[in-house]
Amino acid sequence: MSRWSLEGQVAVVTGGARGVGELLARKLSARGARIALLGLEPEELKRVSDSLYTDSAHWHVDVTDHEAMARVAGEVKEHFGKVDVVVANAGVAAGGPFMDSDPVAWRRVIEVNLIGGAVTGRAFLPVLAESRGYFLQIASLAAITPAPMMTAYCASKSGVEAFAHSLRAEVGYKGVRVGVGYLSWTDTDMVRGADQDDVMRDLRKSLPWPANKTYPLGPAIDRIVAGIERRSVHVYAQWWLRGMQGIRGYLPSVIGGAVGQREMRRFAPRLEADGTSTGLVGAGGAADERFRVKR
Repeated sequence: MSRWSLEGQVAVVTGGARGVGELLARKLSARGARIALLGLEPEELKRVSDSLYTDSAHWHVDVTDHEAMARVAGEVKEHFGKVDVVVANAGVAAGGPFMDSDPVAWRRVIEVNLIGGAVTGRAFLPVLAESRGYFLQIASLAAITPAPMMTAYCASKSGVEAFAHSLRAEVGYKGVRVGVGYLSWTDTDMVRGADQDDVMRDLRKSLPWPANKTYPLGPAIDRIVAGIERRSVHVYAQWWLRGMQGIRGYLPSVIGGAVGQREMRRFAPRLEADGTSTGLVGAGGAADERFRVKR
């Protein structure tokens, strides 16, 4: 498959202050792309922007705010002259049993991950149509397989996957390519934050190999960058995720049936005794909560 050179291209990365977004920005910049970073942590965004190899700028914006995102899209176009690549990466997560979940945190996961991806697309598709560019929606293994105690995250990632696949048909004839990026458990603040909850960590470790591992961030981002260079429909941050597509139709009955129920029955006494965290996890989740308190 042919590759597009990133030299001189303009790439927008949401959730660019840390984790996947930060390292992706660094690696795209190292290949010559100019970078626009969007997110809720202005100091962190400035730190990342100042350290990049190429021309870069950052915008403090909530990806769920369609008016603000439309304004930012215009400012990014004005600053760089064009936009070639947009990566809708911003995301948050919350865990725990649905019946005990914090309804505000649960809703926020849907808002940031699903609505935020759609708002990002709405804001930047006009300029991507001008450049015949590429929109990459970051999804997850959670889009392929359900998981207990991750209802909001799985729902949001399944939603953005369906959104991106539907969008591809709408904008493809205009020259805009649309891809979906899939990551398993990868070493980020979000995953480390989730692992601070003992039940969530142990439940994850009880998953069958290779889904029970935490994978290094660097190789995952290298695969995402390669997918961007190819304008790929599917981008797999871990090699084995491609194979999950062939069995995904069987997974809801397996996870929701005897296997998933057996594991939840095994963890039920610990949940009843100690409970589990129900808010947003990791440093990114904390930043989102601070933003909403200030607002």
